[in-house]
Amino acid sequence: MIDRSFSPSPRAMNWLIASTLLATSWAIYMRYVIIEPSVVGLACEAGLQTFQCQARSAVIALFGYSAFGILALAGALLQFWRPHVVTLGIALACAGIGLVLYNNVASAIAAMILILSLARPGRA
Repeated sequence: MIDRSFSPSPRAMNWLIASTLLATSWAIYMRYVIIEPSVVGLACEAGLQTFQCQARSAVIALFGYSAFGILALAGALLQFWRPHVVTLGIALACAGIGLVLYNNVASAIAAMILILSLARPGRA
């Protein structure tokens, strides 16, 4: 019986890199363009009804409950238990979003578990 580690194919790795970069770029945009500027916050609190204000309030509510970190941690644990490319992609994207959007502890633990999951045996 050969003990093979979980290893995504080069094509799957390209998709994983692209999706993780896209998710992290979205989180950076949300944090530094929509959430943190006081001008946007004051306009949204004054009653401005735009898509940016609705997205801002939804993201603030989600990171208030640590949703991104919990989702990343759940995906990483699932990836550690049953390695699969789709689970790895979802967990990587959520960990990237969580690291940028104030869910640092759970997302960092998820990233460490994802690194450990690459040493787990894959499906036969």
